[in-house]
Amino acid sequence: MKKNNQNNQSGSVLIALMIFVVLSVTIVSAAVLLVIDSTVVSTNQQVGTLALSIAESGVENAILRLLRNPSYTGEVLPVSSGSATLSVTGINPLVVRSVGRVGGFERTIEATLTRNNGVLTVDAWQEVE
Repeated sequence: MKKNNQNNQSGSVLIALMIFVVLSVTIVSAAVLLVIDSTVVSTNQQVGTLALSIAESGVENAILRLLRNPSYTGEVLPVSSGSATLSVTGINPLVVRSVGRVGGFERTIEATLTRNNGVLTVDAWQEVE
């Protein structure tokens, strides 16, 4: 009878070990998924910030072009790993719109400018949807 009791204990230990392994694999898998998700979110935030910086660079470029050439209407400007699509509309005030693109991310900046006696003044500068 002692031998039979020992076999039952071995089976119980095996079952306990299997449960422990399943729980361990589940916990490690969840941790890995959280790390991957966090990395993706962080990367997306960095690319979005880069798209915003490119859009701002585009507005700054447009302002310089307008100072040199009052009839400037826009262009597509390659910047870093993306591009800024610039457009200038209006007469006074002028509206400069810059769309910064990197991969699938897009951010837009719009600036309102006035020209008085050859002096170009930035009246507003904001991100738009």
